[in-house]
Amino acid sequence: MGIELSYVLVTPYSLKKSRTGGIIARLLSRSDLDLVGARIFGFDNKFTKEYAALLLELVGKVNKDRAKLLSDYVLENFAERENGKKERGLFLLFRGENACKKLSSIVGVLDPTHSSSDPFLTGETIRDTYSDLIEDKNNPGTIRYFEPAVLTPPNNANGVEKLKMFVDFADRTSNIAENVVGVKETDERTLVIIKPDNWRHPSSRPGNIIDMLSRTGLRMVGCKVYRMSVAEALEFYGPVQEALRDKLAPKMGRKAKTILEKELNFKMDDSVIDSLTETAGKGFADEQFYRIIEFMSGRRPVDCPEDELKEPGLVKCLALIYEGENAISKIRTVLGPTDPTKAPGGTVRRDFGSDVMVNTAHASDAPESVLREMGVIQITQNNVSKYINEYLEECNSK
Repeated sequence: MGIELSYVLVTPYSLKKSRTGGIIARLLSRSDLDLVGARIFGFDNKFTKEYAALLLELVGKVNKDRAKLLSDYVLENFAERENGKKERGLFLLFRGENACKKLSSIVGVLDPTHSSSDPFLTGETIRDTYSDLIEDKNNPGTIRYFEPAVLTPPNNANGVEKLKMFVDFADRTSNIAENVVGVKETDERTLVIIKPDNWRHPSSRPGNIIDMLSRTGLRMVGCKVYRMSVAEALEFYGPVQEALRDKLAPKMGRKAKTILEKELNFKMDDSVIDSLTETAGKGFADEQFYRIIEFMSGRRPVDCPEDELKEPGLVKCLALIYEGENAISKIRTVLGPTDPTKAPGGTVRRDFGSDVMVNTAHASDAPESVLREMGVIQITQNNVSKYINEYLEECNSK
């Protein structure tokens, strides 16, 4: 067993049915694999035909019936609509020891002889829960309906061939899926970042958060595994620094005066508050700001050499782009207030947040913020191709 790179592709139907969160929760919590990349694809006809043909070729070496079933499914469900609108799929890239076997075990079997009407299904695997394979009762062996929920390669040799095709597709398409099924001219986009506190150990939390966000009815059109550099964190949260100074510095100036009076046992003139606000107050506010930077990047700015400020951070986030009517307000409503202790029950931050900083997720607050923040995290760039190309080079060198 060695380190492998493999993927799980969430089908267009699973995305539309908001099954994405549950699928991701199982993938992340049931193995020690590292989610290194994620991307939303808007499938075009060229890719659809190539993918269907590759499935027919590779799977056909083992099981021709299964290969035909999968190939026909892709041709029917991934192809562009007559009006040119594209179906979406979520591509999740995992790295780790024996990745193909581990993912296949979590995903479950795909066999035309294993119908969803089987009374012995337990719901243990992703396909047990989310896929369907329904036979004609009057014609056993004739399949009336088939939905695999997700697709994943059964072994490394199979996966390598498919990864070659995915990297070519990734290189010629945008990281944000455009012209997708359901889009309207009045739709807006918003940015969500699932913060580092959700990635400290294998957990279902990121998937559960995505599941809660799905109640908005919005479409996920962009996705990126992301490690925020110190420089990016400073730029991203730059406006917060002044806000913290305005909010916290005067309070700390007055508090510092009270503490000094008690410690020194004499009454001080109120004129000292201004100087204490400028020194102790702003110093305290800046310390809170630097804690945010450290939380999001994994490093304190003062401890990071200048030539490393733009290096990828030490902690992981997941950046998501949602699209739909009133996307900004809908997402922020489901997230809840910045302070989890003040958030209503059933909101993301109430259920998963700890405090104002460790509050699970960030969401843009206005259209101009969406544009600025997407620019800071370079949402149009994605590391999926980088990881695949590096892995293909490793395989070629062996």
